[in-house]
Amino acid sequence: MAVKFSLADKLAARNPQKALARARELAAQGAHERAFPLFATAAEAGLADAARELGFYYLNGAATGFRSAKEAARWLLLAAQAGDAKAQAELGNLYAHGLYRDDDSQALFAPQDQGTDTPEQTAPDLQAALKWLTLAAEAGEANAQTQLGYLYSRGPAEVQNIEQAKHWYGRAAAAGLPHGHLGLGTILLLEADDDEKTFAAVAHIRKAAEADLATGHFYLGLIHERAIGVHADLEQAARHYKLAAEKGIRDAQHRYGIMLYQGQVIAQNKVEGETWLRRAALAGDAEAAMRVGEIYAKGDDGFPPNYAEAANWFRVAAEGGHRGAARTLGLLNLTGIGAVPRNPDEAAKWLRLAAEQGDQRAQTDLASMVVKRQVNPRVAEIPPVQDWFAKAAESGDPIGAYNFAVCLAEGVGVARDDAAAAHWFRKAAENVVNAQYRYGRILAEGRGVEQNLEEARFWLQKAADFNLLPALLDLAMLHLQGLGGQRDDEAARVLFERASEQESAEAMFSLGALYGGGHQIETDRAKSLAWYRQAAQRQHPRAALMLGLYLRDGIATAPDLEAARQCFSFAAQAGLDEAKAALAGLPPAAAAE
Repeated sequence: MAVKFSLADKLAARNPQKALARARELAAQGAHERAFPLFATAAEAGLADAARELGFYYLNGAATGFRSAKEAARWLLLAAQAGDAKAQAELGNLYAHGLYRDDDSQALFAPQDQGTDTPEQTAPDLQAALKWLTLAAEAGEANAQTQLGYLYSRGPAEVQNIEQAKHWYGRAAAAGLPHGHLGLGTILLLEADDDEKTFAAVAHIRKAAEADLATGHFYLGLIHERAIGVHADLEQAARHYKLAAEKGIRDAQHRYGIMLYQGQVIAQNKVEGETWLRRAALAGDAEAAMRVGEIYAKGDDGFPPNYAEAANWFRVAAEGGHRGAARTLGLLNLTGIGAVPRNPDEAAKWLRLAAEQGDQRAQTDLASMVVKRQVNPRVAEIPPVQDWFAKAAESGDPIGAYNFAVCLAEGVGVARDDAAAAHWFRKAAENVVNAQYRYGRILAEGRGVEQNLEEARFWLQKAADFNLLPALLDLAMLHLQGLGGQRDDEAARVLFERASEQESAEAMFSLGALYGGGHQIETDRAKSLAWYRQAAQRQHPRAALMLGLYLRDGIATAPDLEAARQCFSFAAQAGLDEAKAALAGLPPAAAAE
């Protein structure tokens, strides 16, 4: 629709000064389409104020319906060169954000696109930014002062200058600008080495919060929570976190969500707490996403376990760089818990992501997948787990030494080398229980080292002291066979009983054999029968055979041929020839009535 200009507009357009005055009146009334050509008239006559306003119009497209970087830059530059502080500040801001270049071929925004709001990013020119911002700041433009403070304190290393940052933040703070107080307060707090300096820094941050600055509320929340220059006050911390969270500060949403969920000082509200954590996660907080995932993985009041939902949040956290979430997501896909389908390829992808970020547990889990051939080379490149572990081992890390030894022993990523594996297992054995067991086995077998059964007992005993199941079983067998020391059936019995507490069918079978006679402990056929039965119930073929013999011959129990037949059948199907012969020797089964 065409713009209708009044007679007053037309008369004002005849004189640049009157055009500027009339344009300001119209802009104040919101009549920007009428104000725009009057600002243009005044700007073309060389009036700096008009050039600045015209530049702003081209930046925001309020009057034209489109945004033109070339025109915005041209008019702002004219105003800035004429000494207009506001134009200088805006020009410096554009340089700092990489949205302005002197080259006319580069536009701030997609040129002349109707309704386009997306800037075309170019490389920042920080030296030019500092030049124009300094001119504006020296002229008293407070926003330019805070921008200078920010660049000098948080910009790239080549422009950082903390003294300059404090100077300009201080100027802005003196002018009453909340961002000046916030910037100065945070710098002073980092530098504070006594109570007086800490109190002064906190006072500046408090002024930023009193001005309702969102980041000021967040920092004041941290100050009250961590007792920085004040007494710890979690209620005040929660109040400021809430205010900052409501204004969109992601870290405040995270902290406030935790307080609500855990009921720290404020009334517990798990649903609202989860909501704030979710908001922080959606805003890119990987740790918050991890916490939401844990809520759904573990289940809690109002949040029954939901592994599919948990996996979604772990994925958000993992994609945000949270290595613990990547490892957890990998394990969910590896085990196929709940509604998460088992997918080794997906598991390997996430475990690798965590492993490459240095997560040792993920490295170990991934190495285990490689050893078990669960990583499909057609889907994903086999990860260099051996390189990770070799580096960790050489640095003196015992877990890394153990994992590297496993790679050498199993030929994972490197040629199998039993001697080198023995070396690294021995290194790790000082601190790692599994390494104590593996090194004990190596010594017992003489694999890569000279066989030493006495020392094998020593290392297996250390692992058995931690109730490591395979160590209990192997050490018991050494005692039973008198290898590496005197035969000691009683010591073997104790070890087998400890192993049976871990539901070991092999230990239960061995106890059945020990109590069955011919050993250094008192024969007890009833106990023997009981242990054979427990082992058979856990699908142990030889235990099933022995239980069948006891049932057939009525040893420590009444004869039961049908039960014996079932035991022999199971053992025979497992390939035991003795069971096949025993089954063939039974009378035919009674015909069903």
